[in-house]
Amino acid sequence: MNAVDPATLYPCFLGPYGENDALLESLTVEFLRDHVYWRRNLHPEDMPVIPTGANRSPAFLDFEARMRRELHQLSAALKRSVPFHSPRYIGHMVSDLLLPGLAAQMLALPYNPNNVSADAAPVTIGMELKAGLQLAAMVGYPADPADPACAFGHLTSGGTLANVQGLRLALAMKGFPVALVRAGAPLPNLPEGVHEAYGLPPARQRELVVAWQALLAEMPAADRRHWSAAVERERIESRGIAAFHARDDLQVPVVLAPSTAHYSWSKGVKMLGLGRDQLILVPGRSMRLDIDALADALTGLRQRQVPVLMAVGVLGSTEFGTIDPLDRLADLRDASASQGQGFAIHADAAWGGYLATLFRNTDGSDRSWAMVRSEFQAFPSREVHAAVLALARMDSITIDPHKLGYLPYGSGAFLCRDQRMISLLAEGADYVFGGTAEGDYFSRHRNLGRYIPEGSKPGANAAAVYVTHRVLPLDSQRFGRLQAASMQAAEAFLDEARAFIDRIAPHARACVPFLPDSNLVCLAINPRGNTSLLRMNRFMRGLHASLSADPTRTLQQGEYFGSITTLRRDAMGEEDTRRVMQAIDLPLDAMVEGDESLDRLVVLRHTLMNPFLLDEGNGSSYLAGYFGFLERLVLRAIAEPDAADA
Repeated sequence: MNAVDPATLYPCFLGPYGENDALLESLTVEFLRDHVYWRRNLHPEDMPVIPTGANRSPAFLDFEARMRRELHQLSAALKRSVPFHSPRYIGHMVSDLLLPGLAAQMLALPYNPNNVSADAAPVTIGMELKAGLQLAAMVGYPADPADPACAFGHLTSGGTLANVQGLRLALAMKGFPVALVRAGAPLPNLPEGVHEAYGLPPARQRELVVAWQALLAEMPAADRRHWSAAVERERIESRGIAAFHARDDLQVPVVLAPSTAHYSWSKGVKMLGLGRDQLILVPGRSMRLDIDALADALTGLRQRQVPVLMAVGVLGSTEFGTIDPLDRLADLRDASASQGQGFAIHADAAWGGYLATLFRNTDGSDRSWAMVRSEFQAFPSREVHAAVLALARMDSITIDPHKLGYLPYGSGAFLCRDQRMISLLAEGADYVFGGTAEGDYFSRHRNLGRYIPEGSKPGANAAAVYVTHRVLPLDSQRFGRLQAASMQAAEAFLDEARAFIDRIAPHARACVPFLPDSNLVCLAINPRGNTSLLRMNRFMRGLHASLSADPTRTLQQGEYFGSITTLRRDAMGEEDTRRVMQAIDLPLDAMVEGDESLDRLVVLRHTLMNPFLLDEGNGSSYLAGYFGFLERLVLRAIAEPDAADA
């Protein structure tokens, strides 16, 4: 295994100790001055509006005093924030920020671009579109803007909105062939009936959209207006969910997602009016999507003639970092399509998307399993390698730059594999967009607000993402070094965890419930002799309280910082539930379905994304220090059971 050279990471961040403060300060001052010069040189013949000496007036001085007071109070309050920058923090999905992104966002903020349209953000709109193409190339989508079938991507506030965008697009694509049939569109090779049209697979949906767009372009203007209006009237976006499905006795389609899926999928089906009852959570196997269970569910739905909108696979679950078999999911989509059961597949790669950099050569080609494996002890498994390369087969993808992209919050991303489909989401607003742009890729999509759920959106985020990807291209030799450091830290964490489990064996039973696919690792700990799930969960919550940033005490009182999550039977599956319960000496019947206090195991959750976790400047790595601290916590909690159960 070749360890990542830490020297390649040193210039990337402000640093745990603020080591690169001079660099960030220099960049901030330089580009703030540059912004001021830009203002002064816009029309240098204009006289200053704020007169010389205004800063000495009583009103000015009073305003400045109040502003400074509030900012000092804000600065003081923020000192109680969670120390995400520190290698002592291994809790949630956040770490230190990459300097290129931080500096680019700060640089762009005073310009205040609004990426709703090119009129409000002529520069950062282009950056957002290019950032989408950068991410598309990373996952293996076609990313040449000259290609009519090029992918399309845009930024969102986060993974939740990107997942909702995936549902929106899948619903628009699923309903469009029905609208063509109902409108009697003069298009050859239309499906014979509405039910057949509603069951088409995404590949056939795309063909019809492209064929319809081409036919409209060839029509005389009057015919084009007539047929556009006729089809638009029949679309699900016009009719609404209830009216669209009531006609011809169509059933509302369902969405299938693994039991490990993020709660945003429940939000999404509610927001679109599909209803929570239309979200079917498929039981898991080892915290991953059980493809056999999904296939059985699809067979049952096909027999009952229930349409399927989408099946979701997860590339890095929020709680456990597990990776679903996306390659087998894509195979299942294709096999189902041959039986008249078409549905889209979406990869929720909000967490694990940037791991794809490890699988990408600098020329854009795929890296073999052996090439990737040579850098690690056990990562990736062959299954994970196949799943990551299968991203290119997804119909749409969610990725969060503000997670493993190490960028400021408010930067999620949505990708679809064919730019031409995004037109189905177009919304008109003449006062903003001023008509549909033609021309090349960037001209066509310059009015982003037509397609996205948001209206106004910050262009500064787009600048941060785009510039970061330019400084650290999304391949194994540049951005991939960050991902490699993270995965090597995860493997080192497992080694330390095994030693910790052996050390505390006389006092407590502990286990890593599931070997991770990525850089999230969970740990379950149960005091020796305890057979009560309720007591174990209280014990774990007590440990977490000592690993939390408490705003009522100074941060320096906390040695390390972590998080917790829960393991549920439906996500683990029966075999793994039995294995995990046995490993921590709890009887299987201690877990009671339907009882919220007894239907899940509370476990510690560790996100190992800080690039400096293996630094030994303090005599040992931060990971070794963490397990020493955790051991002391466990022994103290066992010695003081009343305190642990409080």
